[in-house]
Amino acid sequence: MKFTPVLPALKHAALMGVGLALLSACAVAPQRSASPAPVQTSTYAKANWNALPAVADADLQAGFAAWRSACPRLKTEANWAPTCAAAANVATTPAAIRQFLQANLDVYALRAAGNRADGLITGYYEPIYAGSLTRTAKASVPVYGVPEDMVSVQLDSLYPELKGKRLRGRVEGRVLKPYDDAARIATNGVKAPVLAWLTHPMDLQFLQIQGSGRVQLGDGRQLRIAYADQNGHPYRPIGRWLVEQGELKQADVSMAAIRAWADAHPARVAELLASNPSYVFFTRGPDSDDGPRGSLNVPLTAGYSVAVDRNVVPLGSLLWLSTTRPDGTALVRPVAAQDTGGAITGEVRADLFWGTGDVAGELAGHMKQKGTIWMLWPKGVALPKAPDKSE
Repeated sequence: MKFTPVLPALKHAALMGVGLALLSACAVAPQRSASPAPVQTSTYAKANWNALPAVADADLQAGFAAWRSACPRLKTEANWAPTCAAAANVATTPAAIRQFLQANLDVYALRAAGNRADGLITGYYEPIYAGSLTRTAKASVPVYGVPEDMVSVQLDSLYPELKGKRLRGRVEGRVLKPYDDAARIATNGVKAPVLAWLTHPMDLQFLQIQGSGRVQLGDGRQLRIAYADQNGHPYRPIGRWLVEQGELKQADVSMAAIRAWADAHPARVAELLASNPSYVFFTRGPDSDDGPRGSLNVPLTAGYSVAVDRNVVPLGSLLWLSTTRPDGTALVRPVAAQDTGGAITGEVRADLFWGTGDVAGELAGHMKQKGTIWMLWPKGVALPKAPDKSE
């Protein structure tokens, strides 16, 4: 899972998604001009089914199966429970799936400010890094569980408008103070269990960006670890820091380029990592061959699960995605909104889960494509409250 919104920034400050976290998020924010804000338009523009681009039968079946796999988690959700109940007995043939979708769901094109239809589609994956269950001369970078002294305060119990937002900190006397940032944690450690030890600090950073991963142990076993919590500091892309330092050009930023820079400048790795004050804590994941679990707490499906901005797209929603692969070939398919991420914000925005291992990582690391998204929403159910698009 990608980590969740935190204060004091009051914005999605977690990660996962090497796509935006390392690529698009590296762009320096443009200076605001005095020009008027874009004309406000609807986030959800009603569309006809024939407006959707054609999709291959195999992609239709796989996307529908990925969405339906989360229905047990949605049985108490008023928006999706009736539709999920109706989906339970749908045959897996393309014709049956199309008939079900058109009978139960309406189509809405997602639109950003200025009525823009195109948005950014990136990718993420589940990495595998060498490590150990005990500290060794080679494996000396700790993967921490949740600290014993970190306090998490859910804010929406008092402020409903802050749904999903939390404060994290440490109590000192009668005062709740911010928890340590990443640089202090790297220097001083924390009062937390160590789940595993990695061999390189960059492995830990990329693990935090992806939000989950596996540790390859010396005896051949793999230890799966998953996102548990975060220190409450805002996420700042390390790729952006390298661009600001003049070390990389924005167009060249990728996971491979960042790692190559770190290998060439070992004395500056600590400085690079300190530029991102956010720090993720983990827990043991399930020992299974299923994908890692996203924010919806269901296993992600490679190629068909996406992370979204839950302020725009409720988790559990079925989307129709039209974009391209990094090599430019078309990628059109239904996908399931089953995860979130700190870098994944905006109306027309998605982070596609590519799977586990190096091949998936190669795709995810180069995924920075334009794309269009339609949301398939249950008929007769009120649309989500559209986010404020004011600049």
